[in-house]
Amino acid sequence: MFDALTRQPDDPLLALIGLYRKDERPGKVDLGVGVYRDETGHTPIFRAVKEAEKRLHETQDSKAYVGPEGDLVFVDRLWTLVGGDTINRSHLAGVQTPGGSGALRLAADLIRQMGGKRIWIGLPSWMNHASIFKAAGLETAGYPFFDVPSQTVLFDTMMSALQGASAGDAVLLHAGCHNPTGGVISEAQWLEIAAVVAERGLLPLVDLAYQGFGRGLEEDVVGLRHLIGIVPETLIAVSCSKSFGLYRERTGAIFAVTTSSSSADTVRSNLAGLARTSYSMPPDHGAAIVRTILSDADLARDWKEELETMRLRISGIRQSLAEGLRDRWQALGAIAAQEGMFSLLPLAEADVMRLRNEHGIYMPGSGRINIAGLKTAEVGDVIDKLKNL
Repeated sequence: MFDALTRQPDDPLLALIGLYRKDERPGKVDLGVGVYRDETGHTPIFRAVKEAEKRLHETQDSKAYVGPEGDLVFVDRLWTLVGGDTINRSHLAGVQTPGGSGALRLAADLIRQMGGKRIWIGLPSWMNHASIFKAAGLETAGYPFFDVPSQTVLFDTMMSALQGASAGDAVLLHAGCHNPTGGVISEAQWLEIAAVVAERGLLPLVDLAYQGFGRGLEEDVVGLRHLIGIVPETLIAVSCSKSFGLYRERTGAIFAVTTSSSSADTVRSNLAGLARTSYSMPPDHGAAIVRTILSDADLARDWKEELETMRLRISGIRQSLAEGLRDRWQALGAIAAQEGMFSLLPLAEADVMRLRNEHGIYMPGSGRINIAGLKTAEVGDVIDKLKNL
């Protein structure tokens, strides 16, 4: 029966990781994989994470199942970080998931279960977004969100698309630190989006994967909080991979903002049922770490300080890249004002391959670069190589 299968193409980003590892040239640069790296090129473990793990090692007395809904204290603490006191907590349904991707898939399954058929995605977007939604049986509709040559968010195009969406359609929104463009939606624009979404009867699914990497922990969710204060129903997929450095622990959550406590209970039961038939129960370790950090004032303070140091390092590299590249591409001065780990360079795939083959600079064929993958000492050389294409 396996003969009925056809060979599927490798994920291009994962394949890029393998190519980089096999490259034995000194001075090679990895701008592809989306992980934070420090000035030594290492992806560090947060100090607060190490301390939390130590405490768990000393006090944890069981490895019993946590249940389909996961660690509910983790869910509660995480929502405080994400949503604050924006809504009545009794109107909130939250379930722990295997990372942000698991949260997106659970959200997609929920949309299908309640009769939704289509989700709108601004393009370009994270390449796995469309794949996840299609695998769940949703139709995807795309519209231009970002113009790469001019490095501008196409806000008017986005609003026109939302005006043309049908009641009951879902719309994917990035809370901030847009992947792959770094494009920024202003606070005033978030209010416009919220008004149209509410007026058209759309269901927003907000992807929050980089809280704290843009303008700051609170600043990065201002737009999201405006949205959930205006739109009656919202789904929010949260990842702890970047903000807590828990990439391999697969730690995340899906939240549903509803209109009543009874609605929240119904949604929660459906999310738990979908989780049960998908992966049964989420992994506990990462959630226990986050719960421990967010439940302890000293650990939370240390975590926030280290996260802010990371944010400032990324911001500094953005400033240097923008200054160095605007001579060659004036529009790339916008990199300085973009947010998060990624920007999208106006490169042809042939340029990307030349950088890889001639200089050992690795990035996806799209030209997306992971700003956080650069060491400060590498910035000048990478700028020179880009300018000389």
